[in-house]
Amino acid sequence: MNQLAEPLAVALDLHQAGHMAEAESGYRAILKEHPDHVDALHYLGVLLHQRGDNEGAAKWLDRALGLAPHGSACWSNRGLVAAALGDLPHAVECYERALAIDPAFANARNNLGTALQKQGRFDESIEQLQTLLAQDPDFIDARLNLGSTLASAKRYDEALAAYRETLARDPSNFHAHFGEGNALRELKRFDESVASLRRALALKPDHFEANVNLGTTLGLCGKFVEAEAQYRRALTLRDDPQIHVCVGATIGSQGRFEEEEPYYRHALTLAPDHADALHNLALLQLRRGNFKEGWALHEVRWRSSKYKPMSVPGVPEWRGESLKGKTLLVAGEQGHGDMMQFARYVTMLEKMGATVDMWVPENIVELIQSVPGMHTALHLGPTHGYDFWVPSMSVPHHLAERVPAVLADIPYMSVSAERIGSWPERVKKLAGTRRKIGIVWAGSPTFGNDQFRSMPFAAWSPFAEVANTEWFSLQKGAARDQLSQPGCALRPHDLTDDIHDFADTAALIEQLDLVITVDTSVAHLAGALGKPVWVFLPANYDWRWMLDRDDSPWYPRTRLFKQTTLGDWTEPVARAKAALMAG
Repeated sequence: MNQLAEPLAVALDLHQAGHMAEAESGYRAILKEHPDHVDALHYLGVLLHQRGDNEGAAKWLDRALGLAPHGSACWSNRGLVAAALGDLPHAVECYERALAIDPAFANARNNLGTALQKQGRFDESIEQLQTLLAQDPDFIDARLNLGSTLASAKRYDEALAAYRETLARDPSNFHAHFGEGNALRELKRFDESVASLRRALALKPDHFEANVNLGTTLGLCGKFVEAEAQYRRALTLRDDPQIHVCVGATIGSQGRFEEEEPYYRHALTLAPDHADALHNLALLQLRRGNFKEGWALHEVRWRSSKYKPMSVPGVPEWRGESLKGKTLLVAGEQGHGDMMQFARYVTMLEKMGATVDMWVPENIVELIQSVPGMHTALHLGPTHGYDFWVPSMSVPHHLAERVPAVLADIPYMSVSAERIGSWPERVKKLAGTRRKIGIVWAGSPTFGNDQFRSMPFAAWSPFAEVANTEWFSLQKGAARDQLSQPGCALRPHDLTDDIHDFADTAALIEQLDLVITVDTSVAHLAGALGKPVWVFLPANYDWRWMLDRDDSPWYPRTRLFKQTTLGDWTEPVARAKAALMAG
């Protein structure tokens, strides 16, 4: 075979120089005369893989391995082809065969780690990559792959360390900056994430995913104007439907609600069944008061990126069938406030002939049980079969032809005498005949828009000037600590040590003349109890408070105070203070 050494060397030189057509002709010429030439079979397979013909590549590499099964490089390349064809189990097998022949084969071990990661076998992937890096600490691709696998395993602190170790060795590595930024975002270190992603984009300004991820992180920082600009930059690189949705959503996050729709509509021209675009259109229609269309579109939510599908195994979902003589489980969804808001529909379902149970968290069971028509409020999940089940926020869609757009018969929740207990005496002792107002200034910090819907307690200082009023804190959670901090002239009574669940909160609310709150579950609780409630809303307020309204069809005794500038509570507080002082 010595006479073939020169033709093979020529073909290989052409291959390595990127002259693929000439190299392929050279390999095929050798194989025409010598069909069992292992190196020519191997290199031709590699060439075809590099050109994207993986099925052809597999054929030639399999022939080479059939003739010479001890070639570690050929096994490794066959693994690459198997991975490219989507056959990850075979790719893993090939890499393992290569390593059985040559345990020091670094590329094969690196590729094995990657294939294991793609199979979701994260611990095995990490073990392989760490073994490789112990042998070769400067193997940059392996260190990047380790960072990627750790991130996939949600071990973000370790992923961040891997990316930073990469940058210590290769400070201009785009992928390391990109991975670092993504890991920092998952760790909620948003400002640092923005800085890392900007460094990545300085190296590759036209990288689509880096532009998108920077936009996402800027949004998480509440920098919506910058986020919008970043998403628009991404759209110059790719006309992607999801990014049109992101532009629209970011515009909405600035409170520019009437400018959103064209972006969702354009996304649907690119992907007519795009769930996020349809879902955001649903919320926009509900915000406008177009309930029939909005509720119908809202059914797509289970396919959108924001929701995990619900199910009750073995029970069919109710879609509007007759309920006469049927048992129905209403499954509460989303937050406590949502469940309280939509529990009102149980009364109508019961009037349609159903025996209705509702599945909700334990801390609102007692209140949900008080809804007229409720058979049983559950918190441990169903213990027996039902004829149907339905998500709570699907009920208005299925009732759209039978009931008004909004059922507003209040109160539809009540508090037991046992819960009321001594609250009347305690409140009267503190307030006498003065006006009694309960306040909540912050919601859960885990809520996505919490930095804008919650207020600092210091913002309530102007209310200290309102005469003949006693203030009562209804605030729970970490924000309660702000009561002991300087900076707010208002000094409410704090009885929340005796509040253990929402029924306790309701019992106290029943003793008050008014509740003033940010957009949190207490707004829905007070509204469902039929109490007057004033709600402070950010400029990017939730859909349920609707466009161009300072009242609420959901809770007729509610008054809304909306920001005109996102993040500035001065003006709505001043309006609320003036309203209180006027009577």
